[in-house]
Amino acid sequence: VQLQASGGGLVQSGDFLRLSCAATGRLDRTYALGWFRQAPGKERVFVGSISWRGEMTIVPDTVKGRFTITKDTAKNLVHLEMNNLAPEDTAVYYCAAANGVRKPLSRAVFDTWGQGTQLTVSS
Repeated sequence: VQLQASGGGLVQSGDFLRLSCAATGRLDRTYALGWFRQAPGKERVFVGSISWRGEMTIVPDTVKGRFTITKDTAKNLVHLEMNNLAPEDTAVYYCAAANGVRKPLSRAVFDTWGQGTQLTVSS
């Protein structure tokens, strides 16, 4: 599985933005896709995931209500939709895939990572 995130850029506080993750290669063992972000000088943190073969999504409380994860399995795309962006959302955003033995989404192990896309939110 190869992953390519796109859609980042420079936006203003309060804006909406949608990031996309294109998955290519063999996806028959993929059971979840996730989004993570890493701000300068900070650790990478989880911002959401979605079952690849089901409809379940998980979004942490830190971004719940503003971030939504959707997918288009016909096009092998996963999107991260972000509302009301704030400067603290500035980070490099990564998508990742969980493959192999299927686990509950809350315990998915993400073992394949794509290159990130930079999002900068100005105040």
